[in-house]
Amino acid sequence: MSKNLRNRFLVIFGVIVGSLFFTFPLEKRINLGLDLKGGMHLVLNVETEKLPVKDRNDAVLRAMEILRNRIDGMGVGETVIQRQGEEQIIVQLPGITDRKRALDIVGRVAHLEFKLVNSEPTKLKEALAGNVPIGFELKETKKEHEKILVSQETILQGEAVSDARVDFDNNGYEPKISLQFNAFGTKEFGKLTQENVGKQLAIVLDGEVLSAPNIREPILTGQAEISGRFSFDEASVLALALRSGALPAPMHVEEERTIGPLLGKDSINAGIQATIIGGIVLVVFMSGYYLVGGVIASVALLINLIMIFGAMGFLSAMLPQTPMTLTLPGIAGIILTLGMAVDANILINERIREELNNQRPLAAAINAGFDRALSAIIDSHVTSIFAAIMLFAFGSGPIKGFAVTLSVGLAASLFTAVYISRTFFMMLLEYKMVKSLPMMHLFKETKIDFISKRYFFYALSLLITFGGLFALYQKKEHAYGIDFVGGQIQEYRFKQPVSAEAVRASLKENGVEEAIIQQFDKNPEAVLIRTAGDTVEKVEAAFNKDFQGNAHELLRIEKVGPIVGKALRGKAIWAISLAMLCIVAYVGFRFKHLDFAIAGIVALMHDVLAGMGLLIVFNRQIDLLVVTALMTIAGYSINDTIVTYDRVRENLNKTQLKKLSLREIINLSVNQTLGRTVLTTGATVSVVVVLFLFGGEVLNSFALCLLIGMVTGAYSTIFIASPIVLACQRFVKK
Repeated sequence: MSKNLRNRFLVIFGVIVGSLFFTFPLEKRINLGLDLKGGMHLVLNVETEKLPVKDRNDAVLRAMEILRNRIDGMGVGETVIQRQGEEQIIVQLPGITDRKRALDIVGRVAHLEFKLVNSEPTKLKEALAGNVPIGFELKETKKEHEKILVSQETILQGEAVSDARVDFDNNGYEPKISLQFNAFGTKEFGKLTQENVGKQLAIVLDGEVLSAPNIREPILTGQAEISGRFSFDEASVLALALRSGALPAPMHVEEERTIGPLLGKDSINAGIQATIIGGIVLVVFMSGYYLVGGVIASVALLINLIMIFGAMGFLSAMLPQTPMTLTLPGIAGIILTLGMAVDANILINERIREELNNQRPLAAAINAGFDRALSAIIDSHVTSIFAAIMLFAFGSGPIKGFAVTLSVGLAASLFTAVYISRTFFMMLLEYKMVKSLPMMHLFKETKIDFISKRYFFYALSLLITFGGLFALYQKKEHAYGIDFVGGQIQEYRFKQPVSAEAVRASLKENGVEEAIIQQFDKNPEAVLIRTAGDTVEKVEAAFNKDFQGNAHELLRIEKVGPIVGKALRGKAIWAISLAMLCIVAYVGFRFKHLDFAIAGIVALMHDVLAGMGLLIVFNRQIDLLVVTALMTIAGYSINDTIVTYDRVRENLNKTQLKKLSLREIINLSVNQTLGRTVLTTGATVSVVVVLFLFGGEVLNSFALCLLIGMVTGAYSTIFIASPIVLACQRFVKK
């Protein structure tokens, strides 16, 4: 074995061993996202508007500290609490199952106050008549529902409390909260009770009077209790909140994504199944079509998969504070990069075939094939990485997971295609293991005049694009998912199939109006409910009442406030626009012609708008995952265009073709690359079809959008981008 080949194999061996080391054990190396293992993702908005400007930053930091103390008290491991922007906090609670308790703990301000009560009957009578004395408020106690007149002056606050525990009354039935004051609180509470014996003392929490007991005697022990007809869970949550301290400002949930453990398990199974089936499809196709070259590509594909997981494990080990997280869209990204990795090998094998057809020796044909395919492979990977970068910059949660796996997968694909595959070919040549490279050849040389048909396809594209945009205009807000307009989605799974009509009638009878009910043909037991506001408790009550003999389980809840929805829509527009701008700028730079960039941006806009429009026609909604698919389309659909551009540029520089017009050069180039355009698109589409069929309902619209975009991408390469270059021929430098 030559020194060069030995060194290359040592590099490959090192990469494989390193990847396996950082991959296993998988459960320790790769952190699963909430959408795979279940849990809650919350975006909380701290209402700092009423605070002085100088105190707002500290208020958010203090709120994060208090939240961390409260969540630690829940016993939830691997929590994430981080700031987002100026006034928002992201909270992730893996494995959480009690949604209501979690929201109570996270959202409760727990501002405890002790206030005196004016018990004069005449004053209370005047207040009930509408004449509330200055300095007092008319309140109702939670326990007795008694109207009382409470002073607006706070004598003692929750900061004086050092501990709060759940206890029970003398009968042992009703939970109460036992308080222990700190040194300052003991002194002040003793003074308060000593000076006001015989009066009522209101115990106020977040503006609600929990109870208003009479002060019978001075309390000097530093202990007190709160009663208020609590359930044990309510008392536990309140005690935890009081122990952790009051939030410096109220908070509300702007965004919630709760995934049940059953859906997480189903998502993992669906992702694994789709990955295995997609891999088998690619291996069978490559090995059957390219034979020896296809087997090499298949081996490179397996190494590519190992490298993706190894890279994620390595990054998690190097960045323990921000471990790499595998999400459901991340699994989709892995499947997609497998298709893209095959694309690179198709380009190489097709180039080798051309060199062999030109009667070049086998070794020279292989070397020339790799060299000539290199620029197109690099260009196509770079444009896809631009889209991934924008997704990471503007996305959140699972979308970032997709961007990470897509970026890692693209880098691995580039390495396996141009280095590992070439090394295996070098080994075959050095040991004379092959004397020829037979391949199937379904696409013979064509001589179609594509340019002459351009006006027909211009009209067809305009019809498809504007038809989709008109459908988008007609549906208005209904065309968008809750990510962009706000609202709530609940998904349930029943033991036995239920009809949408029965669900709708049940919800309406229980006060849930104008709910949109959706069911899936593949899974009639599942029901998706979309409402404008939070209706979880009403829906649960309706199902428990009307479907008692048909057990149900909550799979997921997604809730987005209108402000967050509007912000996400703006981010999505920026992300797509910047991704397309970067891609087009790169194409213009690489090919040194303005007309190539103009044609590229027209083709990209065509693919994105056609993908979005046709998705609306198919009655799907635009959400964050669909935007992710659109950006992936923008990065991927330019790949075939780049291959054609590369061939146009190559043919323009060939001496024997100097006499041909630009129209003839473009037609020749499109015909020469037609087979690989169909093959590369077909290979990636095959894994997307697998994702569409087996990836689960969550990824269904995402996969459908990719499917549409990739088909329109191949179409636009042939019928849109190439003819537009001709239309801009005055810019071409021959």
